This record gives sequence, structure tokens and C-alpha cells, in this order.
Amino acid sequence: MIDDGTRVMPEPEATGTQRNAAGPGSRPGSPSPKSIAAWVLVGLVGAIGWGVLALSRGEDISAAWLLAAALGSYAIGYRFYSRFIAHRVLKVDKTRATPAERLDNGVDFHPTDRRVLFGHHFAAVAGAGPLVGPVLAAQMGYLPGTIWIVVGVIFAGAVQDMVTLFFSTRRDGRSLGQMARDEIGPVGGAAALIAVFAIMIILLAVLALVIVNALAHSPWGVFSIGMTIPIALFMGFYLRVLRPGRVTEVSLIGVALLLLAIVAGGWVAESSLADTFTLEKETLVIWMIVYGFLASVLPVWMLLAPRDYLSTFMKVGTIALLAVGVFIAMPTLKMPAVTDFASRGDGPVFAGSMFPFVFITIACGALSGFHALVSSGTTPKMIQKETQVRMIGYGAMLTESFVAVMAVITACILEPGLYFAINSPGGVVGTTVESASQAVTNFGFAISPEALAQAAKDVEETSLLSRTGGAPTFALGMSEIFASVIGGGSMKAFWYHFAIMFEALFILTTVDAGTRVGRFMLQDTLGNVHTSFKDVSWKPGVWLASAVVVGGWGYFLWVGVKDPLGGINQLFPLFGIANQLLAAVALAVCTTLLVKSGRLKWAWVTAVPLAWDATVTLTASYQKIFSEDVRVGFFAQRDKYQAGIDADKVLPPAKNMDEMHTVVTNATVDGVLCALFAVLILIVLADAARTCFKAISNPESTKLAEVPWTESKIVAPAGLFPTAEEKAELAAAGLDSGGGHVKEPVAR
Repeated sequence: MIDDGTRVMPEPEATGTQRNAAGPGSRPGSPSPKSIAAWVLVGLVGAIGWGVLALSRGEDISAAWLLAAALGSYAIGYRFYSRFIAHRVLKVDKTRATPAERLDNGVDFHPTDRRVLFGHHFAAVAGAGPLVGPVLAAQMGYLPGTIWIVVGVIFAGAVQDMVTLFFSTRRDGRSLGQMARDEIGPVGGAAALIAVFAIMIILLAVLALVIVNALAHSPWGVFSIGMTIPIALFMGFYLRVLRPGRVTEVSLIGVALLLLAIVAGGWVAESSLADTFTLEKETLVIWMIVYGFLASVLPVWMLLAPRDYLSTFMKVGTIALLAVGVFIAMPTLKMPAVTDFASRGDGPVFAGSMFPFVFITIACGALSGFHALVSSGTTPKMIQKETQVRMIGYGAMLTESFVAVMAVITACILEPGLYFAINSPGGVVGTTVESASQAVTNFGFAISPEALAQAAKDVEETSLLSRTGGAPTFALGMSEIFASVIGGGSMKAFWYHFAIMFEALFILTTVDAGTRVGRFMLQDTLGNVHTSFKDVSWKPGVWLASAVVVGGWGYFLWVGVKDPLGGINQLFPLFGIANQLLAAVALAVCTTLLVKSGRLKWAWVTAVPLAWDATVTLTASYQKIFSEDVRVGFFAQRDKYQAGIDADKVLPPAKNMDEMHTVVTNATVDGVLCALFAVLILIVLADAARTCFKAISNPESTKLAEVPWTESKIVAPAGLFPTAEEKAELAAAGLDSGGGHVKEPVAR
């Protein structure tokens, strides 16, 4: 059955220690009447919420109904669908040692308390996407984006994250690209390795640019976020050296220090130290590169895991308070359920019809390929038990989706006229409140110049016009909700600038974790050439791969900061499509592994979202390459600006002929890369289909690159709170709720 790390297809019925693989509660008895009543109530809450949203015909709808629909759906999805996948499809095995246990070296492999690891994983995957993508998609109305966010995460995004984490855990934490090479084949694997690494560099540079723009000239943000580093180092040493296992204790200390750092940031901004913490963009780029490198090479317990865990308190806490604020203030959704832009495809925020571009724009809130990199990067090297993949993989993604729902609400409670004035480019709305008011009126929404000026004054900004990218809109909506509950209009400016700092913290954790994941990916790839790199903690490999990764995204970031049309600004239009193409790779790998491991009847779990994602993303790629609409097609844009050059005419946003040439170059590069990525993904899909067909037609020859089963000597709960059976196990082993190693395996 198992020989030298290569496992043939398992028998239909597992034996021995695998009989109880599903863990506590995997074969539950009949649910109690109270449990049935509770879940019926949850289902009704979600159904009523959806009913109100779907049946509204122009009347005012409270944002609380949108929250009710989302929360009810998440609860049902996690309780039933994720449980089905974990125990019926994957058959998670609590008796099987994870790579964190078997390969523990205190650097990259380190068994980590599930609560801390949940914080790390959530912080690593929750970047700019769930905050800004839904805001931009609100151009189409609140309903299309909300439906995709909720339905997409339950059946696609959270499934991808959990299944990828499971299969990577069974393969010593191998990266997505390496799993593709090992399981699909050398051709599809090579295409996946190239596509995944290139896309990773683009994604990290884009995320880093958002952070730089948010923190530039913001002493409050720089101080508060900078202080999270020494706080995290303290927490890491506290858990490792001073008080091992005292997660609750260190959490309380860390949260108190974090809140102090946030408040102190406001003091610093008003003090003589403000100039010291007021940094230019170029300085921020250098510091970010240095930080990214250190976060990649230092032991994971020292900085990365505790910092992500710490930031999760602020992220989840802020979003939870925002949700409470919605239920208290009951703001009205002012954006229509569906706007005319959904069918016309000529929206000022982004061009393109609802299908496929809403699904591309939202990305991280529903399905994100970047998540698969973390699920096959840092997290599988730190997870204590296979049974925890449900809480960490599926649960963290549901949490991120909830962030996206809150982003939809913050955008849609604003007056549509204000929303479009903020998110439309300067070439559309002009530079004055009068021109913006007229432009918005032409869209079919009305807002006066005085209202636009007052909105900026309320948050102490000189102007809110053309503050594109989504982040300012989220901050403004967040300030509206919080000010309605605490402090009134006089607190709007405070809450607005707090939200801007919050967004920067939200995104930074994806850059540090992403750099480490990129390092793992590069080491796995180089390991195919030189075996020393297969040891991802081998110091020369660690330093070299880290330098290459930060050098890659750091270069594009540096040039982008120096040149508004260069560097990562050149590749920014590829962000959404590249991320979703990455999801297609992850789902293709997961589907292939389900088929190869004898789970053919359950392969639809990942095959259906794969089919949807491939259809959406390849359609978007086709339109971006071949569309004759200059606002959509890369090559159409190139031809337009080339014609301008030939006619010796400067076209906006270019300001001179040199910038005209730059726009032509950028559009050409984007078009070529978009086509290249699409071709690479098609190669991966074709090779995956070939491998699946071979596994189905000749199962005896099918082999898996899965490590041999080893009995676990760790006892730890599967979920956030231990079940009664898990409490008994922990007590028998003399362990607290965090779990840990035992000298001898506890009888099960």
C-alpha cells in the first residue's frame, strides 16, 4: 500500500487506525430537538434575508438584511457542507501525524496552536481583495456582488482553501506548483510552476503598492503598524520561551498592547514626532523590502505567526464591531440592487459587463488563487492535526468573505452620486465638485456640489473626487456607520483615518506571509534541479530564495512608486485575472488528486467550481485580449494610442509623447502576458484532464506522491472549542485546551 513515499490508490475501506479517521463526531447520532430547532432558526434567518433582498422593488432596504442573509448562509455552509467535505470526501485522519509534527525544526515546520494558526492563516489570505474588490463591484448594484460573495465562498473559495490545505499537508507542505508537477505531470507541472510564480510576484507587488499608498505621509499609520512588529516578537518569545502554551494569556497582553499602539499613533501624529514617522513612498518601499525579507527568513514562531495572529484581533474585531454597528444604526442600502451598468458594461469605475467582470473584480471575497498559495505554503507546515483543516481552511475563508460583505455594505450605504464621484477617474468627473456633480448626474444619479464638498470636509480631506481603488470608499462608509453609533458627525474624521490605517494593516500581513510562501515555492522549484533546495529550511536556499522573491516584487514596486505608468502600475490591470487563473490551477490540482486518490464520486466538489472559474476567467482573458472596446481590450488600447502617436496627438491620461509611448508599451505587455497566462492555464487543465482519464481507465497504475502514514503523538481539538470527547482526551493526556505532544499516543 505504501512504499517509499509513493502511495497507490487506497482500498475502498480503510483499516486499522484509519477507521476512526474522521475524528470526534464524524459519525454523529441523531441530533437533539434543540439542535434541530436552532439550525432551522438559522436557516430561516438566512432565507428571510435573501427573500427581502430578492423581492425588493425600489423600497428602502436595511443593510441588516444583507448581513442576515450572509451570516445565515455561512453558518449553514460551515456546519453542513464543510463537515461533509472534511469527513466524507477527504476523510481527515486525526491519528495521522502532520508535517509540523514529523518535521518540526522550529524554523518553518512548527506545530502551532490552532487558534494562533487560524489567526496567521486568516491574516495571510485576507489582503486588499475583500476590502476593495466588492467596493468596485458595487458599480453593478449590491445584489450581484453579494450573491457571488456568499455563494462563491461556500461552494468554491472555502472549498479550494480547505482541500488544498489537506492535500499539501499530506505532502510535507509542498507548494501548489510542485504538487502540480508531482501529480499532474512534467508538462502541466512546468506550466503551473511558471504561471504560479509569475502571478505570485505580480500579486505581492500590487498588494505592497496599496500599502505604500495608504501609509505615505501618515505618521499615525506608520507608527501603529510599525509597533506591531516588536509586539509580535514579544508574543513569539512569550509563547516559545517565557510561558509556552499560554495562548489566552498572551492574547490579552497582545491585544492591550495593540490598542495602546493604535491610540499612541494618534498621539504621535499630533506631536513633535510626527515628522519622524512621516515617510515618503520611496522610504516605505525600502522598509517593506527589508521587512519582507526578515519575515521570510526568521523562524515562523518568532515574527510571522504571532504578528498575523495579533493583526487578526484587529481585523476580525473591527469588522465584527462594524457588523454590530450595522445592526444598531440600521443604515439603508442606497445603491440600487442592480444598476444599468450591469447590462451595458460602460460603468465609469471599470469597463465590462457583469459577466464576467464582477467575478473577476471581487476575487478574494469569494474565490482567490492567492489563498491556495498560503494553503500550500506556511499553513500546512504549522497545522497540528489534519482534522483542523476544516476550521482553518474553510473557516478562515468564510471570515474573509464576511469582510467582503461588509465592504459591499460600506459602499452601498453611501449616496450613489457620492460613490461614483469617489470611484470614477479624474478624466470622467473632472477636478471640481461642479464638474463631478454634472458627470454623476449624467450617470443617472444626482448629488450637489455642496454635498460633495461637505463629504470631504466631514472627514477632513481637501477632496474625495477620484479617490479610486476602493479603499477610500470603504473608509468613508465605515466612518458613516461608526459615527452613527459612536460620536456622531464630529467623529467622522477620526473613524475615516482609523479605517485607512486599518486597511494598511489588513493588507501588510499578506505581503510578509506571501513572501515566505514565494520562498517555499521557489525552493520547491529549484529542488527539481538541486536536491538541497528540497529542504525548505536549508539556510543558503532560504536566503537566496527570499532575496529573489523580495527582489522581484520589490523591483516592480520601486519602479511603480517612481513612475505612475511604470513598474507594477504597468501590470496592475492583470491583478484580477491573474488571481482567478491561479484559482483554476489550484482547483485543477485538487480535482486531479481527488480522482487519483479513489474519490472519483466526490470529484464534483472541486470540479464544478473549477468549471465555473475557468469559464469566467478565460472569457475575461479573451475579452481583455481581443475586445475592440479600448476600455476593455489591451490591444485595442494599444492601437488607439499608437494612432495618437502617429497623428502626433497626446491622449489622456498621458501628458506628453513619452507617456504615450509608455501606454503603448504597457498595453502590449499586458496583452501578451494575459494571453501567456491563459495558454499556461489551458496546458495545466489539459494535462490534468489527461491524468484524470488515465487514473479512471487504469487505476492500478495510479500513484500518489503522498508521504507514508505516521502515527501522531499530538492531542489537539479540531475546532475552536473542544467537544466533550476532545475534552476527555485532553484531560487524559494532562493537556489544556491548546493540546500538545504526549509521550505515548492516547487510546482512541
